[in-house]
Order: sequence, then C-alpha cells, then structure tokens
Amino acid sequence: MAFLKRLGFFLFGLSIGLVFLTIFLKKKSQETGTEFCYFPNCRTLKDIRSKQISYSDAIDQLIRQQELDSTDINGFLYNGEVDFGKSETKTKPCKTYYIEGLVKDRAATLKVKNCSEKALVESVAF
Repeated sequence: MAFLKRLGFFLFGLSIGLVFLTIFLKKKSQETGTEFCYFPNCRTLKDIRSKQISYSDAIDQLIRQQELDSTDINGFLYNGEVDFGKSETKTKPCKTYYIEGLVKDRAATLKVKNCSEKALVESVAF
C-alpha cells in the first residue's frame, strides 16, 4: 500500500476519533458540571467558589444600600481576573486575592480572603 494512501486512512480515522472525543467530552462536562481549569486564574476562582462565602460588614452595608448584590459578587467569581501582582498568595493561614471585574458597567476590584474552610469578601473598590 502506498504511503499516501496509508496517510489518508490514518488522517481519516484520526479526524473521526477527534469528532467523537469532542462530542463525548462536551456532553460529559455539560452533564456533570465539570470544567477544565488549568490556568492560575481559573483555578483560584474555582477554589474560592467551592468554599462557603461570607461577607464583611462593609459588603453587607453595600448590599443593604443596593449598590451591590450577591449576583454581582458571583459575576466576579465566574468572570473576574485575579491580579496576582497585588495579591498576597504566600500568607498563612489565609491568602488575599484582588479580583478585577465589572459591576453595573463600572470597573471594580473585589478583595477576597481565601482561607482553608471559607472565603471572606472584604471590600469592593470602584
């Protein structure tokens, strides 16, 4: 069998396998809610989301004044960008992260203390 014919069969089989694999993995991630977080930003936000989230008094006051609500904070934790330059990632027992995002079309920065058991949302700077 000629090399080009074998290469054609190989590439045809490879492309069919890739299509099936893509369909299978997409269906699996939709059913189980799994996500593939390999980058530091995604891993940090996923770690914070997986913990019990509590709010400081300043955040509670903003929520009562209706300048901020829990959906805005969830927006930060799903779509925000962690500023690792400002964040204190080496402190113990809790690490402090600064997450940049949008609140009602305004740029804001959320300060979160990420402890081993829970996450504390400390402040928001507009």
